[in-house]
Amino acid sequence: MATMIRVNTMFVMILFVITGCVSNKQSTDAIISVDVTANYPKKDIILQDFMNVEYIALETNDEFLCQGKVKAIGKEIILITNTSAGDILIFDRKGKGIRKINRQGRGSEEYLYILGITLDEDNGEMFVNDPYSNRIVVYDLFGKFKRSLPYNEGIKHDNVYNFDKEHLICDNMLFRVDRETPDISPFIVISKLDGSVVNDIQIPYQHKKTVSMRTQVNADMATYSVYRFFSIIPYRDSWILTEPSSDTVFRLSPDYSIIPFIVRNPSIQSMNLEVFLLPRMLTEHFYFLETIKKEKGFPKTNLVYDRKEKAIYEYTLYNGDYSNKKMVDMMQKNVSDGIVFWQEIGADELVESYKKGELKGKLKEITTGLEEDSNPVIMLVKNR
Repeated sequence: MATMIRVNTMFVMILFVITGCVSNKQSTDAIISVDVTANYPKKDIILQDFMNVEYIALETNDEFLCQGKVKAIGKEIILITNTSAGDILIFDRKGKGIRKINRQGRGSEEYLYILGITLDEDNGEMFVNDPYSNRIVVYDLFGKFKRSLPYNEGIKHDNVYNFDKEHLICDNMLFRVDRETPDISPFIVISKLDGSVVNDIQIPYQHKKTVSMRTQVNADMATYSVYRFFSIIPYRDSWILTEPSSDTVFRLSPDYSIIPFIVRNPSIQSMNLEVFLLPRMLTEHFYFLETIKKEKGFPKTNLVYDRKEKAIYEYTLYNGDYSNKKMVDMMQKNVSDGIVFWQEIGADELVESYKKGELKGKLKEITTGLEEDSNPVIMLVKNR
């Protein structure tokens, strides 16, 4: 039977007290409080001022034409998919194409759809998450089928990360949209061998809140629009867990201990028009956050907590390798090897910026060898 971790309200209160005591001695561990209704001063931030930035131009040829949908980045390889075709393209970290794999189909050793891929370089495996067939299909790095991990009842895996050598951590897609069954697990740790649940992590809250909206099509039909966010974010040797129904964002350690990390106010439970607080990117200098209003279009505000100044700002993040002010579109998924996030930049966009004289530094150098129909450039952002 799986060990279950449930955090009750009293336990959370105790954790607040303990963590508060620790924070007096070690300010870096202090709990952050964010007022989601406040107006914060604005701050412009240049990415290169606090992070290392690397650009990788993906090799372009008839075999390795790609849409640039990065699924995983490891120490030695990059996994990219052409989702509609079912291709998995493997590049090395210098952008050279190594091989193309396609196991799309309806067979027992194939996938119907690639939602995500989790790379385990140490074991030479990749975990292809296929929600259409309700399982994770495991292959070696040459595309040889190893095994499949069937979804457990009441669970659809998403945001899948390596927890350790033998386990994966993921969130439950059904939990984020299910309004009728609040007791299903929001976060689970599963075996890499057979997919069995090793632990589930429950986050305390009063009433279920979802970052989704019901859209009435006609009298007999309704659809839901869902704001996709990263409920699990790797941070140092732990994971930041966000459940929108809770007023607290938690930090989960490898030993399964869980402590408060960020506290929001006012309570999400008290709001008629909900404003959700969602972590976006965590670095040694800044914690990047966003607030999302539950209304048409999900309007958002970008917030950042400056760990050195111990202050919150509304920020705009720019790429310093553009001479004009070019905002950075943050993405984060399956980060590894010190990479905090990446961005895919289209070759046509870069060539146009190059012709206008808008590029400088490393980005200008790498663009000199590109054509408009080249594969995209991958920007990797890493902690210093």
